[in-house]
Amino acid sequence: MLHHPVRERVDVCIDGGVLGSLHIGVGATAQAVAIAPKIRTVLAMLLVHAGQVVPVQALMRELWQDHPPATGLRTLQTYILNCRKLLSRLTGCPARWVSEEVLVTGAGGYSLKSTHVRLDWMEFQRLRDLGFSALEEGNNILGIEHLDAALELWRGDALVDAPVGPVLDSKRRFFEESRLDAIAVRADAQIKAGMHQRAITQLAAVTSEHALHEGLHAQYVRALALGGRRAEALGVLRNLRARLVSEIGIEPGHPLQQLQLAILNSDSGAV
Repeated sequence: MLHHPVRERVDVCIDGGVLGSLHIGVGATAQAVAIAPKIRTVLAMLLVHAGQVVPVQALMRELWQDHPPATGLRTLQTYILNCRKLLSRLTGCPARWVSEEVLVTGAGGYSLKSTHVRLDWMEFQRLRDLGFSALEEGNNILGIEHLDAALELWRGDALVDAPVGPVLDSKRRFFEESRLDAIAVRADAQIKAGMHQRAITQLAAVTSEHALHEGLHAQYVRALALGGRRAEALGVLRNLRARLVSEIGIEPGHPLQQLQLAILNSDSGAV
């Protein structure tokens, strides 16, 4: 009589992070991964495409662009094996379970199954969407709370320690634009709710990171002006104009010019 092996059942959800350095683990044990740069690229590709099969050719292009080595396929298979070993080691899960249930071989590629992985970028998008929906329904406080929770998931620049090719670079830009959009929407909600100081504190940090971003500076200036700090608001506008002229050779856009006039004319309704 044949005895079929009993499949191991492991009830665990692996936490993966890309909103900062790459993180892998279970809950509070999630940690930065110390692996070779090329393996880091493969892991990042799998994390940002969780639930999808990432084709072998896409992985090879991300690693070597249009010039893969003759041993490229074999090398990629070794990188996948190393990723599986890493997932097993950092989570304490059996290696066989990882290869059968987490990082699986699919049709023409590899997939990180989202059923066993909890990803920070997916949670960010979920909370961000909840925040936007609450604001659209007129619930400013709940919307701000959801956006606060979404933005707290960020630990630094997305994929900051992953060597990137064209796909990961595009993903990194997408994540950053999503973050800036959430910051801008939250700031607008805070200003409408009279939370000027909170908006000022948060926008001061982000405008220093994005020194030429006119939209974020406009909100920073609005928060300062409505918070009774008109002189500082005008100073921010002067400094921004100087940077735009010296670094790009352009004047601030019409919305910023109108905002400056409103502050100078003490027209709070137009700020």
